[in-house]
Amino acid sequence: MANPPTRPDDDTALRRRRAVRTAMVVGGIAVAIYIAFIASGAIGR
Repeated sequence: MANPPTRPDDDTALRRRRAVRTAMVVGGIAVAIYIAFIASGAIGR
């Protein structure tokens, strides 16, 4: 019942894809907060 051996290249590629997706999500949230902050300052005037 052992896991089948995976190639290190496949594991690395999978980790890289997950890391890129996570970075995009976090970056998108940061940009949304930035835009909301700027918009709230512009609307508040």
